[in-house]
Amino acid sequence: MRPRVRVLGAMNRYREANVAAPPKVLRTKPRYGPKLREARFEDYDQIAGLESRFGLTAKPYEEWVHLWQGNPLYRELKPDWPIGWVLEDEDGKIVGSMGNIPSLYELDGRRILVSSGRSWVADLAYRSASLSLLDNLLRQRNVDLYLNNTVSHNSVAAVTALECSRVPVGIWDEVAYWITNYLGCFQDMVAMKNYRLTRPFAFPSWEGSWTRLKSMRARLSKPLSYPLSAAAFLKDHLAKTSLRESDVQVQVCPDFDDRFDSFWEELKRKNRHLLLAVRTREVLDWHFKPALLGNQLWIVTVVDGSRLVAYAIFKKVINRRSEFKQVMLIDYQSLEDSTSMLEPLLSWTLRKCRSEGVHMLEHTGRWLEKEEFINTAAPYRRKLSTWTYFYRANNPELRELLTDRRVWAPSLFDSDATL
Repeated sequence: MRPRVRVLGAMNRYREANVAAPPKVLRTKPRYGPKLREARFEDYDQIAGLESRFGLTAKPYEEWVHLWQGNPLYRELKPDWPIGWVLEDEDGKIVGSMGNIPSLYELDGRRILVSSGRSWVADLAYRSASLSLLDNLLRQRNVDLYLNNTVSHNSVAAVTALECSRVPVGIWDEVAYWITNYLGCFQDMVAMKNYRLTRPFAFPSWEGSWTRLKSMRARLSKPLSYPLSAAAFLKDHLAKTSLRESDVQVQVCPDFDDRFDSFWEELKRKNRHLLLAVRTREVLDWHFKPALLGNQLWIVTVVDGSRLVAYAIFKKVINRRSEFKQVMLIDYQSLEDSTSMLEPLLSWTLRKCRSEGVHMLEHTGRWLEKEEFINTAAPYRRKLSTWTYFYRANNPELRELLTDRRVWAPSLFDSDATL
């Protein structure tokens, strides 16, 4: 069956599927269907405006362009690789867009070309037509595999309708986490609950300043946050969930140096049977450049002399309004076939989080639970609204290989989750 027929069927069944939650606006029916074309760098202003209008975070122009022009694989593939697609209305205005990020993986010594979408968004009147953006992304010629680990509850229906499957390793609708600042964490949680309850009375028309809101939150949250934080601290202490120290040498790197190239060569040689994203120094520099420049990245390693034995990458995120600080485990790689080296890396990171007042350390997707200590070390769980990691293999041989869960080694380094 021609793909277009399947897409039209999906359009009728999933008219409202999209990653961006729309504001309350009047729905108007366009006179003509939108025009689909490849995106260009000069479309940035319209694409960024569309993303912002529907609640997505638009990158500054330099960071947005860096997704492609700084990408070593894109430089190899261009001009044959489109940076994405847009929908234009009859007046030439961009009413829908989706980025197209290339990445390189290896499996059994073979190069696997992967595509990942970024910021799928469309005006309300063009939501049905926006499925053509995803269809174009999925059916690119010469692309072996589509990966998406940022699927939301708004887009999951469309993704599954177009024959994408769940990644079979990890628990991608759940977050395991540690509380590293008990008082601050519970104060924020209680304040947000009270804020939702009192907002209609405190700010009937939302003219209150953020300073007034923070003052109200602090006043309402402090009485309850003290006993809650004390109870959680006592629970964790009695459960003995703290990680053990180790005699291995843990070292923090300010950036990615030549040792990461040597590490990657040894890692892929020892793990030919795994689907692994390429992690050369050049690729790591590209992937994490904005986070490094923003002092948001912690690169924590286990070393044996001058040789890297394992590393974990953590990213710090601060909500500018609430000042809530969280650190996410992005990636863990080891030359040993186990997570034994992760324990000292996590132990260092937990101490770092506590010393910097970080509220929470998170492990989204629970993709590293190969050993029992991971199950017990993180004492808390939080459910997500949907399964967030899907794939679609265009190559029949690769499709068969990926049905075996032993082939998979996923993390938040994949796709666009941390780009």
